[in-house]
Amino acid sequence: MIRLPALTPLEHVAFMAAGLLTYLVVTRVRRQRRHPYAALAWVMGIAAFPYLGLPLFLVFGTRKVVRPATPRQPAPAGPWAALAPLWATRLLAALGVAGARPQAVVRFESDGEAALAQLQRVIGSARHTLDLCTYVLGDDEVGAAVAAALADRARAGVRVRLLIDSIGSLKSAHSHDAMLKNAGVRTRLFMPALGRPGRGRVNLRNHRKLLIADGEVVWSGGRNLANEYFIGRVGEPPWLDLSFAAEGALAAQAQALFDGDWRIARGARQALRLGYAERFARQQALEQPSDAADYAAAPSTDATFTSLAQWVPSGPDFHEDVLHALLVSAAFHAEQRLLLATPYYVPDEAVQEALVLAAKRGLQITLLLPRRSNHRLADWARGRAVRELVEAGVDVRLLPAMLHAKAVVVDDVLALCGSANLDSRSLFINYEAMAAFYGRAEIDWLADWINAHAAQAEPASGKPPSWLRDIGEGIVATLAFQL
Repeated sequence: MIRLPALTPLEHVAFMAAGLLTYLVVTRVRRQRRHPYAALAWVMGIAAFPYLGLPLFLVFGTRKVVRPATPRQPAPAGPWAALAPLWATRLLAALGVAGARPQAVVRFESDGEAALAQLQRVIGSARHTLDLCTYVLGDDEVGAAVAAALADRARAGVRVRLLIDSIGSLKSAHSHDAMLKNAGVRTRLFMPALGRPGRGRVNLRNHRKLLIADGEVVWSGGRNLANEYFIGRVGEPPWLDLSFAAEGALAAQAQALFDGDWRIARGARQALRLGYAERFARQQALEQPSDAADYAAAPSTDATFTSLAQWVPSGPDFHEDVLHALLVSAAFHAEQRLLLATPYYVPDEAVQEALVLAAKRGLQITLLLPRRSNHRLADWARGRAVRELVEAGVDVRLLPAMLHAKAVVVDDVLALCGSANLDSRSLFINYEAMAAFYGRAEIDWLADWINAHAAQAEPASGKPPSWLRDIGEGIVATLAFQL
C-alpha cells in the first residue's frame, strides 16, 4: 500500500503559497491575458486543492504562446479599402490580421454530398502542393475517401501535408497511417496530449479546418472530415453545416496560417518568429505579378474579382483574442441586424452583454441553435445566457436537427463563416479561423441560409428553470468552458 507523506499545517500552507506563486509567475511571464472567470477558477482551485490544482495548471494552464504582442498591420488602404466597414478592417489590422483582398471565386455549400464533391475537386486540382488541417479525420467512409484522395495526389508527385489535432481525432488519428505513409503523405499530430504535458499546452487544440491546393484554392468551413458532417451515420441524417471554396488571396492567407500551425506541430518551443500576416506579406512579395495567387496587386476594377474577404484567425498564436474583439465590436457597430448560427452558445459576459444591449436598442437579432446538440454539457451551460437573450428581445431559435454551422452576419456589410463556435473555448482557447466576407453576394447567401433555417425552428423559452438546474448550469459553464 502506498503511503502519502504527512504534512504539517505549515508545510501545507507553504505548498499552497508556492502553487499560487507559480500561477502568478507563469501567468505574468507568459502574458496569458487570462479571462477573469478563468483566473478566479484557477486561483480558487490551487488554493483549495493545491496538490491537484497545481499539477493541473502546469498541464492545462497555458493560454497564449505568443510573446511579444502580435505586430500591428498597416491600416486598410488601396482602391477597395472603402468596400469594407472601416470599424472592422481597422480593428483587425490593429490586432495583427492580414488585410482584406479581392477574391476570384467564392462558392458556398450547405448540402453535405455537394460539399464532399467540392472537397474532392479541390484535392484533385492540386498539382504542386496540398495542405490539410482538420480537427477530426474519421475512421469511416468519408475519412477513408479523403485519405485515399490525399494518397493519390502524393503518388502523383504532389507534396501533401496532413495536420490532425491529436485530441479531436483521438480515436481515429492513426486509422489511415499505413496508406498515407506508403503514398508519401507527411502527417503530424497537433500537440499530442502525452507529448510534453509539462509545457502546459494540452488544453490548446487546433480546431481550424483548412485545405489549400497550390496556395491558390482554399476549402474551409465548419465541417470535420467524418460521416456525420457530409453523408450522415447509419440511420441518422447528416448534420446541418456550411463549407466554402475560394480562389484568390484568401487561399494565400490560409497557406501562411497553415505553415505556422505545421511548425508548431513539429514541436517548436519558441513563439513563431513571424506571424501569419508577416508570412503572407512575404509570400506576396516573392510572387510574380502573373501568379494566380497575387490578388493583392490587382486593380479593383478587374471584372474577375467578385468578392472582398480576409481570414480572421484567433487563438494562442495571437496576443489578442481576435474573434472575441470582432464580435463585441460588431454588436456595438451594427445598425440593423445580427444573424448568428452556432452549435454551442456559451459566451463570456462581454459578448453576452453586447448582444443584450444591441437587442435593447432595437436591432433584429436572430440566434440559431440546435435544440439538442452532440454535447450535452454545452446544452446545459447555455441555459442562463439563452434565457437572458430571450428576455432582452433576441429571437433565439432551436432546430430539431443537429446544427454544426458557424456563421455571423452583421447588417449588409460583413459576414463570417468558418470553424469558431460562440463559446469560450473557441473564443479564448482554441486555434480557430473564420473567413470575413464583405461582398454583398456572400453576405446575402449566408443571411438567407440562417433566416431560412430559423423559419423552420421553434422559439426558445425564457421560462426560469428549477434552482437546482440553474446552479448546475452555472457550474458547468464555469468549469467546462472558462478554464
